[in-house]
Amino acid sequence: MILRRLCLMLVVWLLAAPAQADELRPGYLELTQKDAAQWTMIWKAPVLGGLATRARPALPSFCTAGPAQSRIDGGTVVAAMTVTCTRPLDGEQVGIAGMEASFTDALMRIAPLGRPVQAERLTRARPMATVRAVPGRWQVAETYLVLGVEHILAGYDHLLFVIAMVLLLGGLWNTVKAATAFTVAHSITLVGSTLGLVGLAQAPVEALIALSIVFLAVEIAKQGDGALRLSQRIPWLVAFGFGLIHGFGFAGALREIGLPESDVPMALLTFNLGVELGQVAVVIGVLALLTALRRFAPAMLRPATLAATYAIGITASYWFIERMVA
Repeated sequence: MILRRLCLMLVVWLLAAPAQADELRPGYLELTQKDAAQWTMIWKAPVLGGLATRARPALPSFCTAGPAQSRIDGGTVVAAMTVTCTRPLDGEQVGIAGMEASFTDALMRIAPLGRPVQAERLTRARPMATVRAVPGRWQVAETYLVLGVEHILAGYDHLLFVIAMVLLLGGLWNTVKAATAFTVAHSITLVGSTLGLVGLAQAPVEALIALSIVFLAVEIAKQGDGALRLSQRIPWLVAFGFGLIHGFGFAGALREIGLPESDVPMALLTFNLGVELGQVAVVIGVLALLTALRRFAPAMLRPATLAATYAIGITASYWFIERMVA
């Protein structure tokens, strides 16, 4: 009975997942010091979540912001301005006012002149942070590690791909091989795209990501009709090919989040590591559920898998059509 409820909850969750995939769109506040008094401030506020309409950068009273140069980039308002401060920011509170009325977190990067960069993750419960004279060396690593985990868990298209891959393969060893190939592939394109070595337009990438989920859903639905499916014969190769595409998607998310120029290697490494930790958590969770079904309710395994598969396939098909006509 408990297993049936768990399966029903999984299906309902998949059906209720927001139609707009890849929801991780945090705000981004960057302060880069130019000389003793002047800073350049960049403020990226996504409309979705309320930051663009309900929040604004919060600086000490002795800092004055000049005229802003603003533009709309996708669903994000981007503003750049010069800030003049009559005193150093060391020990002062800097952050975002109005976050408690929004639904989105934000990343803040403070780059003092000639000193280590300070990176902070701001939330509704913690919208302000203290500027430290000597930031901890692992701040950037911690911030981007958390962002990577959140991206795989809150980026619904990547999340559904991983779930579908586990549902398709089922067994531990095949899943491990496919997950490893997917990891290697998306790491290659994530690094290459972020460093400007390779690139694809984001619109077709997002459409292909949705199509990759539809492909896996079809493969699951047609399991057991005779010959082994392509994804069952060479799962690692299929996962590698789709991983290359998903890597461009991860890179696009990193561009929207903002990558600290002086800390690219650390931020890139820890973001990718965070993605992998989130992916491992999903794989373990789905495998545990499938194992429980095989042991305690084997008759429900195929119906529950098909129910989840159709929910995934319908959602991904909607995303594909939406992204093709957008």
